[in-house]
Amino acid sequence: MALSWNEIKDRALKFTLEWEDESRERAEKDTFWNDFFNVFGISRRRLATFEEPVKKLNNKQGFIDLFWKGTLLVEHKSKGKNLDAAFEQATDYFYGIKEHELPKYVLVSDFENFKLYDLDDKKEYEFEIKDFHKNIKLFGFIAGYQKRTFKDEDPVNIKAAELMGKLHDQLEESGYEGHPLEVFLVRLLFCLFADDTGIFEKDTFKEFIEIKTEEDGSDLGAWLAQYFQVLNTPINKRLKNLDEHLAAFPYVNGKLFEESLPIASFNSKMRQILLECGSLDWGKISPAIFGSMFQSVMNPEERRNLGAHYTSEKNILKLIKPLFLDELHAEFKKVKSNKRKLKEFHQKLGSLKFLDPACGCGNFLIITYRELRLLELEVLKELYGSQQVFGIDQIMLVDVDQFYGIEYDEFPARIAEVALWLMDHQMNLRISEAFGMYYARLPLKKSATIVHGNALKIDWAEVIPKTELSFILGNPPFLGHHYQSKEQKKELNETLDGIKASGVMDYVSAWYYLAAKYISQTSIKVAFVSTNSIAQGEQVGILWKPLIEKFKVKIHFAHRTFNWSNEAKGKAAVHVVIIGFASFDSTNKRLFVYEDIKGEPSEIKAKNINPYLVDANDTIVLNRSLPICKVPGMKYGSKPTDGGHFILTPQERKELITKNSANSEVIKPFLSAREFLNNGERWCIWLVDVSPRKIKELPDILERIERVKNFRANSVAKSTRDYPYHTLFRQVTQPKSDFILVPRVSSERRKYIPFGFFPKDYIVSDSCQAIPNGTLYHFGILTSEMHMAWVKYTCGRLKSDYRYSKDIVYNNFPWPKEPSDKNKKAVKNKAQKVIDVRAEFPESSLADLYDPITMPPKLVKAHQDLDKAVDLCYRPQGFINETARIEFLFDLYDEYTRPLLKKKK
Repeated sequence: MALSWNEIKDRALKFTLEWEDESRERAEKDTFWNDFFNVFGISRRRLATFEEPVKKLNNKQGFIDLFWKGTLLVEHKSKGKNLDAAFEQATDYFYGIKEHELPKYVLVSDFENFKLYDLDDKKEYEFEIKDFHKNIKLFGFIAGYQKRTFKDEDPVNIKAAELMGKLHDQLEESGYEGHPLEVFLVRLLFCLFADDTGIFEKDTFKEFIEIKTEEDGSDLGAWLAQYFQVLNTPINKRLKNLDEHLAAFPYVNGKLFEESLPIASFNSKMRQILLECGSLDWGKISPAIFGSMFQSVMNPEERRNLGAHYTSEKNILKLIKPLFLDELHAEFKKVKSNKRKLKEFHQKLGSLKFLDPACGCGNFLIITYRELRLLELEVLKELYGSQQVFGIDQIMLVDVDQFYGIEYDEFPARIAEVALWLMDHQMNLRISEAFGMYYARLPLKKSATIVHGNALKIDWAEVIPKTELSFILGNPPFLGHHYQSKEQKKELNETLDGIKASGVMDYVSAWYYLAAKYISQTSIKVAFVSTNSIAQGEQVGILWKPLIEKFKVKIHFAHRTFNWSNEAKGKAAVHVVIIGFASFDSTNKRLFVYEDIKGEPSEIKAKNINPYLVDANDTIVLNRSLPICKVPGMKYGSKPTDGGHFILTPQERKELITKNSANSEVIKPFLSAREFLNNGERWCIWLVDVSPRKIKELPDILERIERVKNFRANSVAKSTRDYPYHTLFRQVTQPKSDFILVPRVSSERRKYIPFGFFPKDYIVSDSCQAIPNGTLYHFGILTSEMHMAWVKYTCGRLKSDYRYSKDIVYNNFPWPKEPSDKNKKAVKNKAQKVIDVRAEFPESSLADLYDPITMPPKLVKAHQDLDKAVDLCYRPQGFINETARIEFLFDLYDEYTRPLLKKKK
């Protein structure tokens, strides 16, 4: 059992007084260091050796005064000697030390002074021995007390995950695999962590392996099997003649070591890997981060991007703070001066319960538990002050059994359980330090409830009754409908109760639906991270309509789109939103808005947050076949479905015309989004209204028609096989007048989607849409910031690019209401200016012109002038930002559609 800080300080003062005595024999180096380690209640003989032989850099033999492998190297000099020179001598020994045994600290002394070097943090501390007791916390690493700042990609986290990955591979190659391997590795994780953080006496696990097992590793598996059994056996029930090294370990319980596993077979390489693991400083490793890294080592493909597979603490806090933590801190601040209310608040903390229905390695639960324990610590400090408390376990109310999770894969589910215990111990060290008494929760009596199963098939109420639950939170899987397996598509459809068009939904929508159903008519609050498509385009109408109408869901807070990423190489960023909701309303609605999706948000107090994450009514934009305003309709482009035989490159067109000049009469310019945006050129064979006699006079064209016929005859789609018009595109929707061209997909990097005017002889492909009879006024409105604000919130996405939909975006767009002729004319003039400026750069494509880096200043200015003209069509005063625009547009949309809804009813 580790000593409390108060006990350590008392021993340090005694050591200081004894060794300040000038009559003490200064040559008693062994005694000095034995007494030094005794301050921390640790036997020097067990951990460190005197006069350790080592080869120095010059290949000469040297002797380390005192060496604790992997932790501390001491160089001791006689009184008055230069301590800087002693440090240089100490570092000379590093050459002959195995890498995994290199120390993390170097301590030099001359009986009167200490100089401590922290090699990891690159810091040094110097003081006289008489002040040892004042600097005692610098030596917390000896007793297992350490304040650590956990970094998302700390090299120690990555190194530990890599070593565990190597051990995993070696065990798997030996035939030790599946469930036993996963449980075995989770147990090792616990033991390695316990060895460095005071759960076990410092380094006893590493020492056990070094001393008791053969170097060839042949007996390591058997020793570990016995070791696990000992950890699962109460001390009073252990064998009387048990090996002394095994008998030194505490009883752990918690069912972690309960299951009997096959004995693993080790070799020397595997033993060495385990020793290297033991030499890392596991006190530096964050359970919240390492769990996901540890899981990733099980997948060789993911291992290349170690560090890419966890959710950063910063992003987790973005969810839990507005969900519950900010309110709890505000309540604490309000009641902390009233002892009765503070005790009631403490009881409340101990009664809260949390569920993560896609918990993975437990990141969200772990950080939530940590923050709850830190808040409880502040409560206890207010209640008990700095007085020493006897029976810390009697005053703590927050425990791991308040946490519940559901996880599809067994391995991360087991990691989540253990990681919560590890975080529990870290928090116990915090409270030990605060109240001056060491506390470790052993044996483990309580545990989180992490259910291994499919959250879409499990009844959440069987995991935890809804009458007991306080919050649901997490980061359900990101899977667009294109990436779902058949089984996942089936699960999603069943979960959504067969909602029409559920086939286009992201997988995460199932968790939203189940959560809404579960919390109906309760006070439970929910918050999920999800891809931003859940709040864009057609998915909004499909999902949020039943959530709002059937389950009475109200959004309480939201983070608009931001980058969910880290610095790992090769890991693409995901654009996400965070949405917090409940089945009751709130007067404190919070909207977090990002000017830069990679930056920090600004907070807005909202009257209402709708499913598009806009401060507006709970408006849902549904598919609409006709525009809500009196504007020209939009048409899809024509779809060839021809195997490429109707489509021509410039060279193919040239060859056909060279063979027969009459072919030119049926060859038209072909407009796809790629050609339009990149100054490309393609052509197509267009036979609409061409007589059969004329076609028969064109043998090269007939040959291509035959190929199209054969291609369609072999199609998997019955409708294509049965299509009788072999001379035509599969879908023909070509405008009969000049038109505005609208690419269906455009980069999100562009401030404006480029549109263009074309004559009717240009054939529009199905990668574009067209507005027949579109005017300069229509072009101007659509090429404005006002329209782009609507696009950003209502448009679907292809990856992160805009996927422009006529039925969702265009047909629902609220055009200016009764603009004056003067304002309309201004829009037309400014729109023409945009077109004229474009024409000044004939060698530049629209992709070049609208790239935010290369956009010409003249074009930027032309668009700014157009934006001002468009704004005046909507209202006399301008819009200060995008948020103001989209809020205005949703209000205007409500105004336009209200009469339509009444008429429909």
